[in-house]
This record gives sequence, C-alpha cells and structure tokens, in this order.
Amino acid sequence: MVRASLSRPDMNIVMLPDATEAEVAEVVERFRSRGAEVSVSNLDGRIVVSASVEARLEHDAPWESFPGVDRVVSTVPGGRLVGRAHRSDDSVVSVGRVTIGAGAPTVIAGPCAAEGREQLLTVARAVRDAGAQILRGDAFKPRTSPYSFQGLGKLGLEILSEARDETGLPFVAEVLDPREVDLVASYADMVRIGTRNMSNHALLREVGRQPKPVLLKRGRAATVAEWVDAAEYVYREGNTNIVLVERGVRSFDDAVRNMLDLAAVPIAKSLTHLPVMVDPSHAAGRSDLVIPLARAAVAVGADGLLIDVHHDPASALVDGAQALLPEEFAELMVEVGRVAGALGRV
Repeated sequence: MVRASLSRPDMNIVMLPDATEAEVAEVVERFRSRGAEVSVSNLDGRIVVSASVEARLEHDAPWESFPGVDRVVSTVPGGRLVGRAHRSDDSVVSVGRVTIGAGAPTVIAGPCAAEGREQLLTVARAVRDAGAQILRGDAFKPRTSPYSFQGLGKLGLEILSEARDETGLPFVAEVLDPREVDLVASYADMVRIGTRNMSNHALLREVGRQPKPVLLKRGRAATVAEWVDAAEYVYREGNTNIVLVERGVRSFDDAVRNMLDLAAVPIAKSLTHLPVMVDPSHAAGRSDLVIPLARAAVAVGADGLLIDVHHDPASALVDGAQALLPEEFAELMVEVGRVAGALGRV
C-alpha cells in the first residue's frame, strides 16, 4: 500500500477491521477530489486514511456514513494517533516475553553504559536475581563533552547480546544516529530515544520504520505535549509499540540533577494510550534518592521504572553517582513490590 509523507494531517479516518480495499479507495478518492494530500497506513491492524487539509464540507454526508468507516480522528490537540481519541484502551507493549503496561510495574535495570564484558555480566546477573525483567546498558552514549566516554559501539551491543543469552533478560539500548538504527535494532530487543534526541525528527521517523519496540524519553526542557508529539512521529511511521519515559526536566534548583515531574505520568496517561515509565536515576542524579522516587513513581501510576545499577559506582565511566549497588537495587525491588501490592498492581 502506497504511503505519502504528510507534515501534519488535519484528519484521520479509521476504517473498520473488515473494511475492503474498495471502501478504502473510496475514502482516499473523496479526499483527493478536494485537493487533499493523502496517506494510507496500517496501525494496530486498522487501515487509517490521513489527509493534510480539512476536507469535511458542510453539504457532504458525514464520514461515518461511508461504508467501511469506523470513526474520524482530527489531529487537533488530543486527537493524535497516540491519543485517547484514537484508542480508548491502554496499549500493552511486548519486549520479548516481557510486557509493559499490563498492570504490574515493569523494571528495567542495569548500568548506564556497557563498559566491558565483566562489568556488564556482573550487573546483569545481579539485576536478574533481584527481579528485573529487562536489562539496560547503552553501547552508544551522547555526552556533553566530546572527550568523555562515548560507549563501546558495536562491541557493546555484542556484550549486551551475550548478557541476554546468559541471563534470559531482553535488553534495551539507545540509538543516536538515523544511520545506526538498523545496527542497534539488529541486536537490541528494544531501542531507546534518549532525552537529547527527543526532538530529532529524522531519528524518530527512522526508528518508527523498524519493528522493535521504542522507549522514548522526555526531553530535558520539553512540555508534555511536545513529548507526546515526539511519540506521534514514531507512531505515524507504523511502529505502534512505544513506551514513554519521564526522566525529569531542568529547573532552577541544583539540589538534584533534574526535577522529576510525577504529575506528567497521569497527564501523559490521560492524553495517550501508551505505557508511561519513570527513570528516577537520571532525575535524581544521586543514588540516595532513587528508592524514594521509585516508590512515588509506582504510587502515581507509572507502568514501570528504569534504574541505573553498577557493581562499583566509583569506577563507573558514566553517571556513577546515581547508580545503585546490587544490594540497594534488591532493596528497591522489595520496596516497589510493597507499593504495587498495596495498590493491587501485582
């Protein structure tokens, strides 16, 4: 099916699951006869016809009366494809055999960066034994200074794959460059867009064209609406398996690395059908605050957590100050379990 690239459609026509090709073609032709630029995509098993100009005319029959049409979703605020107007029930994202958004919090844990084989395997075994379901550890690192450790690249992905084989944990890894999407996705079970790249639209589009689920972090100075729009870039390219991550935004107070915006969790969940996780490690920037912030995140409704863990934080090449020791991570899992249990989320 031919798909055009639209800068921002004004209207999306969601077809019924059993809509025929002729019924889809009739909707497409109706748009084109009014000068609209049209895109046809398959999202969540539904054909969606999108148009770049407002084509609802006063004397026309309503779109819902056309054969095969289910509903109309306008792309005004709240009408995004990732929005509740498009899908009222919550999306559940699968990463290997692990689900995110199914009720119980999902915990992703590991070092901020894969620094070497022994380091990664040591931490991977520890977080698995404590109950983590997904391993984190990046092979490519976006650093403020060009002289800081930039990651091991392909070697890091190979080490992460070895850790997956040994522990059984699927892993998520960050991608920084549209040219490296295929490389990272060929190894990782889930690809991550970090905070620095939330507004990198070329990268968002490229990630949206590959099939692995996507973890999308909120930008350091992004509003919730901008964060949701970033998810829309990915979703419109055909990849509907997206998980949002709140990781704190910049503020005037330097007591913590970033200000964790817990209000963003229920707000994002009300605006979208996507799972929403929280990264208390990058919000706090200090290990002593990670456990209380993790408890709060689960209490406010987060679908899961991203936690930095390192067996020797003092020697970590990236973000050692915020990394929990393995025994501290085990304590966090107990604390999070208590909060989730109190809320019936087990």
